[in-house]
Amino acid sequence: MIAVLALLAPAAAATASSPAAPLTTADAGSVCQAPERDESDPSIYIVGCLRDLREEPPAPVPGVGITLSDAEGNELAQAESDENGAFAVAIPGDPISALGKDYTVAVDEDTLPEGSGLRNPDDVEQTITVNTDSDQSVAFPIGDPLPGSAGGLTLALQLTVGGLVFSSLLAMAALGLSMIFGTTGLTNFSHGELITFGALVAFAVDGLPGQISIGGLNITVIVGVIAAFVVSAAFGWLNDAALWRPLRRRGTGIIAMMIVSIGLSIFLRNVFQYFAGAQSQNYSQYSAVTPIQVGPVQITLKEIAVFLVAVAVLLATTAFLKYTRTGKATRAVADNPALSAATGINVERVISIVWIGGAALAGLAGALLGVTQGFDYQIGFKLLLLVFAAVVLGGLGTIWGAIVGAFIIGTFTELTTLLVPAEFKFVGALLVLILVLLVRPQGLLGRAQRVG
Repeated sequence: MIAVLALLAPAAAATASSPAAPLTTADAGSVCQAPERDESDPSIYIVGCLRDLREEPPAPVPGVGITLSDAEGNELAQAESDENGAFAVAIPGDPISALGKDYTVAVDEDTLPEGSGLRNPDDVEQTITVNTDSDQSVAFPIGDPLPGSAGGLTLALQLTVGGLVFSSLLAMAALGLSMIFGTTGLTNFSHGELITFGALVAFAVDGLPGQISIGGLNITVIVGVIAAFVVSAAFGWLNDAALWRPLRRRGTGIIAMMIVSIGLSIFLRNVFQYFAGAQSQNYSQYSAVTPIQVGPVQITLKEIAVFLVAVAVLLATTAFLKYTRTGKATRAVADNPALSAATGINVERVISIVWIGGAALAGLAGALLGVTQGFDYQIGFKLLLLVFAAVVLGGLGTIWGAIVGAFIIGTFTELTTLLVPAEFKFVGALLVLILVLLVRPQGLLGRAQRVG
């Protein structure tokens, strides 16, 4: 996992927040230098690099006007791309006052060279939410416009790519929930907070004074993601040792434990809000990343790295459960705890290991979600419906079922934005959950005799 996480490092270097740092654009490796500014200037800058992708290598596009406006449409500042195609426009006022606000960056199409245009004509302006005091990057790919007739297909392909990345993270969280349910029978409504916990741990490491680097390469976020995995595992053990194991020993019923998990979810969510605040957060090195153009689809290095990490972790987890002695014991406990105990398996030890592994998977999913899209204190709570839908669709307590269900739900959720507004996309997951419970309650890969 560490080896694949190293792929995040180039993206971190490419999106360093200093306005004088090289800016990597969507031209597959072309780099330009952002305009210099006074080092004592504390302003937050919107930076970017305009390149004509029809050239080989992509050519800088100088003299293009850039306008910065606030959320009400009031023009705040203007800039112009220099001879390298780079521009930097400052957000006026105190940087702290800019946090949490939306700003719109627009290209003056009249200043583009004759015969040039944006690859996506509808992308003439972009809205950025400033969540850190680091400079923000924007990208305006210039070249031949994408074919209008392929607009719907192009959008569907783009959403599918994003859906696969999101699904891989959803699969880790769903697999952790499925493992806990399979061995304990507990429907854990606090599982979403395990996702949030991982994002917060990575954010805390990312916010430590100084930077963690190897050979001059900043790897702070990578260390934060690894720390989230490890600390979340410890947090899962603490959850089981301090709460769930005593409840099991007292013979507490599953329904009562489920209600306890709801209370724990509310408690942890309020604790997270107290320490992290209610605003959205972004890791410092990944406030904005310029995508790579692959045909009609755009994808970033961090999305590739996150997907590879998630798939590697999923394969490693399934291999562990299938081939190792502990994994076989876990599956035995999931099938029949009483018989497993009679054959000499330490059921409590297995359950403790499952809590450690399930929480670690959820925490890693939360940290990587923070890398790809940012997070807030409710990120896990918002995703809990999708996690439950994925587990139910695939089959409660099944290993591959949780993964298959997550990829179906994650991709389906993203594609529904072709038909409904993005804020309603989770409704589709709820509809799938209801239909599965009505038509095939055991799920796609579950066994009917396990239900009821």
